[in-house]
Amino acid sequence: MAGQEQQGKGYSVPTGLPYALKELHSRLSSASDLVKDLYDGAHPAEYEPVADTLYSAYRTATELAPARNVTGCKEHPDGAVDPTVPDGWGRCLICNHRRRLAERGAPTPEDDVPRLPERDGRQATLGMLNEQFALVNERAFTLGTGSKPEEFAALAETLHRAFVLARELSRPRNSSGCSLHPGAPVDPDAPPGEECMFCAGRRRQASRAPGTPQMLPRIPRGERRMPLRRRFERPPGL
Repeated sequence: MAGQEQQGKGYSVPTGLPYALKELHSRLSSASDLVKDLYDGAHPAEYEPVADTLYSAYRTATELAPARNVTGCKEHPDGAVDPTVPDGWGRCLICNHRRRLAERGAPTPEDDVPRLPERDGRQATLGMLNEQFALVNERAFTLGTGSKPEEFAALAETLHRAFVLARELSRPRNSSGCSLHPGAPVDPDAPPGEECMFCAGRRRQASRAPGTPQMLPRIPRGERRMPLRRRFERPPGL
């Protein structure tokens, strides 16, 4: 009520805002229950419903937040940001690239452009997810129908970071050390670097002597098998 009085007597609650707020708090409550059930060493599949719920809450928060314009460009509001902006130019990389082509003497991006930090090389952990989700709850607790658009934008950004952490934790972990099959079963008796049982099976098949019986390849559903050749001719009349 206080927020409404500050905005003047002519303030009216936007249509659909109370319903969207109720939906947002409901999804955050569901995500909170799922996060509380997680534990150190939880299987990546246990993080999948957490990531799905956080993404749904993030989409709801973005609908409440004002439209973002990352580049400040009317033509490409969600385009890439130029990492080396010359003086007096805008932040849109697409427009700046066109301008550089037109003005050959303009500076071009260098090879050592600054890049976004990747959390100091740390991998996502449950502790990082809990810390980020606590910030989500802190920002969502004070939201109401009279909250400013910037508050919804801050919540949407925090929700997106929590979703990214949950998504990384839901990916199969590379327990086998194999880049092709990160979630493959591991052979405990295999030498270092050859623990992946899928790759070990391929190596065994490749090392078999000629004439060794092999299993037929699995035919995907929907594809027709090759016609079998008959060993004897079919008698006439049958």
